[in-house]
Amino acid sequence: MSKKVSLIKLFLIFTKIGAILLGGGYVILPIMTSEFVDKRKLVEHDDVIDYFALAQSLPGIIAANMSMFIGYKLRGKWGAVAAMIGVTFVPFWCIVLLASIISTLVNNTYVLGALWGVGVSVIALIMLTVREMWQKSTRNGFFYTIFALTLGSLLVFKLSPIQTILLFTFLGVAYKRIREGKKI
Repeated sequence: MSKKVSLIKLFLIFTKIGAILLGGGYVILPIMTSEFVDKRKLVEHDDVIDYFALAQSLPGIIAANMSMFIGYKLRGKWGAVAAMIGVTFVPFWCIVLLASIISTLVNNTYVLGALWGVGVSVIALIMLTVREMWQKSTRNGFFYTIFALTLGSLLVFKLSPIQTILLFTFLGVAYKRIREGKKI
């Protein structure tokens, strides 16, 4: 996978991704996998999964974070910049346009119907992302324990997502350190 892609081509690929990316960062995994692993064979599948996991754990927009990782892998610092600008280019201008006409759109039945359809397809894409991440996870007793505790902390104890992520990130690091026989 040592193909070289120009910065302009990288920008255009990510601009296309940004134009079709509806539903937020969780739908980016199937799109990035399709575009960079299956179609163009520029990045390894495991790298995309790793970038997705890392992008989720950082502040900011998941799609922009993940784009920067892929851009950096393919073309270094300028690749990261081109990818991030590309993936945010179309959404930025759509927001500017929509902000200027939002009052006329809120009661339009066609717009409401389109948004409903987008919502349903986003649910399907999120389910694909969950399936992809589940398949790549190492599942053992600790995995299922952490999964149950995480779900419980969110649903029963109503911890915020930030508290949950921080808590279980710490537990994951501690578990890994203990398994490797290192001090915490």
